[in-house]
Formats: sequence, structure tokens, C-alpha cells
Amino acid sequence: MAVQHTVPAESARASLFYDPKIRGIFFQLLLIAALVFFGYQIVTNTVANLERQNIASGFAFLDTTAGFGIIQSLVEYSEESSYGRGLVVGFLNTLLVAFIGILLATVLGFVIGIARLSQNWVISRISYVYIEIIRNIPLLLQIFFWYFAVLRAVPNPRDSVELPGSIFINNRGVFAPRPVFESGSGLAGIALLVAIAAVFFIRQWAHKRQEETGLQFPIFWTAVGLIVGLPLVGLIVAGFPVGVDYPALKGFNFVGGLKVTPEFMALLLALSIYTAAFIAEIVRAGILAVSHGQTEAAHALGIRNGPTLRLVIIPQAMRVIIPPLTSQYLNLTKNSSLAVAIAYPDLVSVGGTILNQTGQAIEIIGIWMVVYLSLSLLTSAFMNWYNQRMALVER
Repeated sequence: MAVQHTVPAESARASLFYDPKIRGIFFQLLLIAALVFFGYQIVTNTVANLERQNIASGFAFLDTTAGFGIIQSLVEYSEESSYGRGLVVGFLNTLLVAFIGILLATVLGFVIGIARLSQNWVISRISYVYIEIIRNIPLLLQIFFWYFAVLRAVPNPRDSVELPGSIFINNRGVFAPRPVFESGSGLAGIALLVAIAAVFFIRQWAHKRQEETGLQFPIFWTAVGLIVGLPLVGLIVAGFPVGVDYPALKGFNFVGGLKVTPEFMALLLALSIYTAAFIAEIVRAGILAVSHGQTEAAHALGIRNGPTLRLVIIPQAMRVIIPPLTSQYLNLTKNSSLAVAIAYPDLVSVGGTILNQTGQAIEIIGIWMVVYLSLSLLTSAFMNWYNQRMALVER
């Protein structure tokens, strides 16, 4: 007869407790419960504090008249506009300085990073000094330097520095002629979209042709010709319906034309130059990560230094460069919130004014968090997609 062994109940419970899977589920549920309780306590305490101070919650205040001006606006705005409109203006100003700052920082960072590896001792040392100085000075101090020591030190409007083309520089900003597109100029916009689409398809065709035949196609100059030429042809066909609004000195300041404020310039220069120092080191590390044999192989095929760097080294280095480059893009976007120190009307600065007038601290801070989180996630998603495109494909 077979002997049956029975496991005591205590031993069964002990075995369940020491099961890693069961313990993992238990502690995860415990953590979720603790987080839910913590969140509940925060919400209830916040609601009680707001009621005790007679502060109304909600976003109804966004429809209230703002009553304050904004020195830079990409959309129509006046003191009679609503708080919500003011936040939109601040958001667009944040996007503007972040987008242009990323472009400038990327170009400058790549140039400095490549120059850091130059065989020319002077160029290499200048790049090294730039990187070590810029990245070790706090960003806020650099913003103050560009705003107070440089841009505020230029002459007043009556003594403006005049450049060719009716461009004036003074302590109120940079004033330049502004194109005014009249009826019929939409044809140029359509031509621009057609040119961009044509450049995309030509680029795809050129890459496929190069892989099959090894022959290169001048993509860059073709793109420049299409993007500039097609809209110009569209304007000519439409009778060139474009006027020019020139800036003119009236009273104590210039009116008309295109104005670039000192606050925008100071913030843009500081963000771009500061972030470029970090990007330069990332580019240098990425290039050094590529085996020197790749350079020797390209030279053995008769490829010069410039094409070797552009066609062989940089494409391989991008697989190392892109992940940390993403972090620098995120840092630049979030660092733009330092604009409040020089009164540039970004999202944080405009939101701070609204917060002081309405007392809706929770709502305003919530908007800040959602906006910056969304920008960061969108930037990360795009860079991750681009990183996957640049990844090595196994054959």
C-alpha cells in the first residue's frame, strides 16, 4: 500500500508566504493602498483648507478679464482678454523660446563638440575653455549677464544703433521690417507645403538610389532651391502681394515693424549657449565611441575628412548621442521657466501674475505641471522614435 503524506496547514501557509510571486503581489497591493490613502488625505485636507479660507476652487476664473498687459504675444491679446487667453500667450512664448533654443543649442553644440576633437590646437583649446566655463556657471547668472550687462547696456531708442535694412538696436529691443502678407499670398503658402513634401520624397529616393548605386544626390541644395524657389514663384504668379511694415521712432520708442524684446533675446542666448556646452560633450563622447577603424577604412576608400565625418562617423555616433541629447532638450524646455527672473512672459511668469491676482494656486500649479509634463513626454516620444530609426538593424 502507498503511504500518503499530509502537509500541515501551518506549513502550507508558510510556503505561501515565502512564495516570491505571492509576496510580490501582496507588497504591491500594500503599496497601492498606501498611495490611495495618502492621496485621499491630501485631497481632503486641501478641500478643507480652501473652505476655511473661503477660496473657491475650479477653473471658472479663466474666463475673467485679466487686466494686465503682456510685452510679447504671438496671438492677439489685450488687457481686456481673459486669464485663459493670457495662459495661452505664455504657453506659446514658452514653446517659441524652447523650440528656437533647441535648434540653436543643437547646431552650436555639434560645432563645438566636433571642434573639441580638432587636430588644430587653438580650435581645440578654445572649445575646451568654452565648455568648462559655460557649463560651470549657473544658468540664472548667465541670464542676468545677457540681460543686464549686455542687452540693457545698449543705447536708448533715440540713440539706436542702425544697421542696413532699417534694423534698429536699442535697450527696448531689436526692431526690423516686418513682411505683411496681403490677399493672394496664400499661394506661396501652398507652394511651401508642396516644396516640403517634394523634399521628403526626394530625400527618400536619394537614399534608396545611394544604397543601390553608391551615387550621392545633392539633397541639401535641392531642398534649399525648392523651399525658397517654389514660394517665390508662387508670389510672382500672384503679383507679389507682400508689403513691408517699417519700424519708425515715435516719441520715446519705435512703433511698427517686427520687435524682438531684450527679455526674449537674453533668455534665448543663455539657454542656447548653456545647453550647447553639455551637448558638445555628448557629441564628443559619441564620436569617440566610434571605432577609429571606421575612419581609416573611409580614408582607404579615398573619402576626405569632411565626408568621412558627415557620412560615416556622425551617423554611427548618433546611436550614442541621441539618448543623453534627449535629456538636454528636456532640461532646456524646463529651464525656460527661469524667464520669470527677467520678466519674460512665459507660462510660469504669466501664471504667477494670475496666481497673485486670483489666489488660485492649486489650479495654476496644476496647469504648470500638466503643460511641462506633456511637453516632456512629447519630446521624449519623438526622440525615442528617432532613436529607433537610427538603431542598427540586424541582417
